Amino acid sequence: MKIVIIDYGAGNIQSIIFAIKRLGYDAILSHDAKEIQDADKVIFPGVGEASSAMAKLRSSGLDILIPELEQPVMGICLGMQLMCHSSEEGNTNGLGIFDLDVKKFSNQVKVPQIGWNQITDLKTDLFKGIPDKSYIYLVHSFYAPKGKETIATSEYGLKYSAALQKDNFYGVQFHPEKSSDVGSAILNNFLTVI
Repeated sequence: MKIVIIDYGAGNIQSIIFAIKRLGYDAILSHDAKEIQDADKVIFPGVGEASSAMAKLRSSGLDILIPELEQPVMGICLGMQLMCHSSEEGNTNGLGIFDLDVKKFSNQVKVPQIGWNQITDLKTDLFKGIPDKSYIYLVHSFYAPKGKETIATSEYGLKYSAALQKDNFYGVQFHPEKSSDVGSAILNNFLTVI
């Protein structure tokens, strides 16, 4: 199986590579359009700020490529947010895959949300074998509201989308590579069940 992690300079890649290796697979880090198109599974990571990340995607043409991919694609953290219609972070237009606008948490909660939180209302085979109310690890100041594409929710001052899915595109707000056994199982489901 060919697994490609999209390389656009958006940090935290090594921990994803190690998490995939622990599952018995190798992943290639690439920004090459043909290599990404030829992958069996694509991971779209992200740590950082939305507007500068989108600028990097636009400068390399990846903003056109990613929405056209036909194999399973998983966006992680900022990667998921960039797959949405827009983000309040830098008033940025996203890739428009998910029909949601990313918002900033209110001042009534401490931001960023850092640490372990529960996911509930789990849908699709991405969460096959994962118990409701499992704990996952998050670091974020912005969130995607709940919508028709929500396949898992979490709560931090309000209920929001912890995961999204539309067609072959999946997004998780949390970091599966840092979410212990639960995160490994979710990554494994993406690689072997989806």
